[in-house]
Amino acid sequence: METQPISIKKSAANYGLILGAILALITTLMYVLNPDLFTKWYMGIISFIVIIAVGIVSVAKAKSLLAGIISFKQAFSVYFITVAVGILISTVVGILIFNVIDPEMASYLQEKTLAMTAEMLEKFGTPQAAIEDQMAKMAEQDNFSAISQLKNYVFSLAFMSVIGLLVALIFKTKNPNPLN
Repeated sequence: METQPISIKKSAANYGLILGAILALITTLMYVLNPDLFTKWYMGIISFIVIIAVGIVSVAKAKSLLAGIISFKQAFSVYFITVAVGILISTVVGILIFNVIDPEMASYLQEKTLAMTAEMLEKFGTPQAAIEDQMAKMAEQDNFSAISQLKNYVFSLAFMSVIGLLVALIFKTKNPNPLN
């Protein structure tokens, strides 16, 4: 009976590696093909959907490994392991690209983000003084530094954990034979 939790954790880790490979591939393709994609909102939505989808598939696989009976704790653990491993791999790839391979790309994207934000604030009719204040605050931040990316990892993991709680709630089943 002790081997089942190990097998679902191993399965979750494997799905985490798959998720990490997908996210790393997306990041690498954006970097190689069109770095401006890093500033597009829809790329965040695509990544969000991929993370949730792989997390759900991982929980479904774990449930099948456990003969259709999975506790809330097991379902959440599987989801969390998958997402934690996957996002960590993606974060490491981002750190390598923007801090080791091409730090100039990080500067370019930071400038592009500042310009896009100023443009958006102007469209919303924000007073020029407020725009300048916001631009000064944003210019002080380096969103592509290793520390910033690690902070984003922690915040992403926290947010995805809330979604993981919902997934676990949906997938949990009661054991019809509580003695086993």
